[in-house]
Amino acid sequence: MLSTSGDLVFLLQTYFSAGISLVRSLYILTALVSLWPLWRLHRCQTHDPRQPALTGWSKSLRQTLQSAAQQHIPYNNDTEYGLDEDSSRAISEGLHADAELVYELLGISPESISASNALPLPPIILCTTHVECVLCDPPQPRRSLRRRIAGQKVKATLFVAHCVNCLADYYPDFITYSDHQGQRRQKLDCSARYLCISKHGIWAERRLAWAQEHALVRFHSGWANFANWVNDLLPMKPLLTNRQSQRLFLEHFTRRLLVAHGQHEDFSVPAHSDATTLAAALRDQIGADGGVLQSALTHGCTGCTHVKRYYSDLEEQGAILDGVDPDQVADIDAEDEELVPNPQEGDIELPGNLAVPAPVHQGAPVGEPRGYVQLAVMDGKTITHKVCALDDCHNPLVDYRRGRFCEDHIDLQNVRGIVPCGRQVAPGEVTCDLEAHRTWYRKWQARFTRMSFAGVQRVIRRQQAAPSNPGGHRPNLQVQLPPLADTPGHEVVHTFRAKTTYCLETIQWVCGMPIGWGKCYKSESTPQVLDFINRIWPEEAQHVRPSFIVFDDACDLLRHIVTQDPGDAWVATTKFVVDAWHYIGHKATDVLCRLWCNPAPRDGSQPDLVVVDTDDLGNVHLVRAFNTETAEQFNAWLSGFEGLMRSMTNVNYDFFVHVLFLVYSEEVEERIRRNNQELDEEFWDAVEELL
Repeated sequence: MLSTSGDLVFLLQTYFSAGISLVRSLYILTALVSLWPLWRLHRCQTHDPRQPALTGWSKSLRQTLQSAAQQHIPYNNDTEYGLDEDSSRAISEGLHADAELVYELLGISPESISASNALPLPPIILCTTHVECVLCDPPQPRRSLRRRIAGQKVKATLFVAHCVNCLADYYPDFITYSDHQGQRRQKLDCSARYLCISKHGIWAERRLAWAQEHALVRFHSGWANFANWVNDLLPMKPLLTNRQSQRLFLEHFTRRLLVAHGQHEDFSVPAHSDATTLAAALRDQIGADGGVLQSALTHGCTGCTHVKRYYSDLEEQGAILDGVDPDQVADIDAEDEELVPNPQEGDIELPGNLAVPAPVHQGAPVGEPRGYVQLAVMDGKTITHKVCALDDCHNPLVDYRRGRFCEDHIDLQNVRGIVPCGRQVAPGEVTCDLEAHRTWYRKWQARFTRMSFAGVQRVIRRQQAAPSNPGGHRPNLQVQLPPLADTPGHEVVHTFRAKTTYCLETIQWVCGMPIGWGKCYKSESTPQVLDFINRIWPEEAQHVRPSFIVFDDACDLLRHIVTQDPGDAWVATTKFVVDAWHYIGHKATDVLCRLWCNPAPRDGSQPDLVVVDTDDLGNVHLVRAFNTETAEQFNAWLSGFEGLMRSMTNVNYDFFVHVLFLVYSEEVEERIRRNNQELDEEFWDAVEELL
């Protein structure tokens, strides 16, 4: 950073006597370099009218230099003791008096370096990067920040800046201020280099948070495992506790999510909020029980966005379309399909105003741009969290460790065991004093307390692989319980444990870019799924709706849409298709599914879903245009976090899903850039081509 080596010699000869070691001299100079943020604040304050030449910032700089001169320095298995008070004062006052010249000789100036990119040299200074108040309302001019209190030692030196106009306090990672009601609020500094992770004043450098993020993405590591890993690496205390690791996670990702969702300017919480309050406020800001990545709504790449094709395009490329059964699916052999005779047109009954599809167009509309199409994939994942034990209640639990009821129904824990009974629960029990009920509970407990999470997953995997489940439908874990009086065991309604949500509903572009998510509580019913996509693409967002949505039960979803509202805009904007695997099991019995939901019809009735390919023998055939397996990678990745999320509170669960969507979307964006899959000028020229 020095202009020349002669400048270093000049500084050493001018400010350090011959009796001071070179190590001590360089240590003090590095301390001066790290104090540049304070000098930057001092320079800004002195530009205001009627300011003293010796501001609080410059006093702190001088005091810190003197402390550095008195610091013991261990080296070469020995220790150099600090200078005495007179010598340290003389050096610090000399450097302080000529600080502007010294910084210039060191090559540091406002034009060459700022507080945001200064080297983190000792001593570590925890200080805001702002030099003027950003909260003062216009037309008041922005005020330079004053030092609020002297530096506080927290394994570093903490400085808090203060605005004398609006009384805002500037900490290294947040700003506290008074709102219109006189309540102290807090705004987060999303570019902070240090994060406070404990109410006792423990700070962590942001690089540790980035390491935690990479551990989450690469190893599916929760904050507890990350804390254990860090502690294994630390040669000495203090150790990183699980609570501090969780706070580090929340502080870091709150800022990341706010920036990603464009909410960082408007977000605020009560001053000095705890971790629970911070997580709940962020969840309420960007989405509770569901969310949308706004940037993903306008996403496009060659994996999910194709130039629109017409029937005539397939014919020009040599595809054989005449005489092909419309039920046949590209890439699936006809002998593997359970075909039934096509129904006669007069025998077809479709709900609402959904008519038999018109014959395929032989050509494209003349004089119009070709356009483009996009395809999204929707699916449900059995990644759940606990909710109230009552069937129709979706509220969060009061106690997620051992509780069963929400705050509204907490009183029922003393009167509800087996629900139809209604008798008072015996003290220390979960059922009434009837011996039949106690016996049934003991048998239930003996059956379910042996079921671990890994054991349930093993049973489900075996059910999925069983020959009796060829359609790939959701596994049904059967548990045999004895009857209670005349009620079969599986029909006994009880509140012995908290219930869970049914599944996490996700939708992503077929390239893997996640779009949004929601929760299904009792089942993956079509009304819940319709409400889910309506929240992601409301009426005002019809122009960005996908051209196709792939869903394993798309035929029932389409039937529900046209039954409830024949004029629903979804019918005009989007085609719902069943994925190829489930379509084989659907199409033999469902006329609507066969006519409208074929994922890749070989007859060319949906030319956007197929492309013409030539094999090694020169045979021309149709293959699916979109690779839906890419979207399955996201679901498989999410499954790796199921063990972490099933024991979370509803707030932490929502926060964590928002985080997973953010980090995975960034991974997909990086993969698209790496593989050169962005939409280039050639693509847009083809889209705008007039037919």
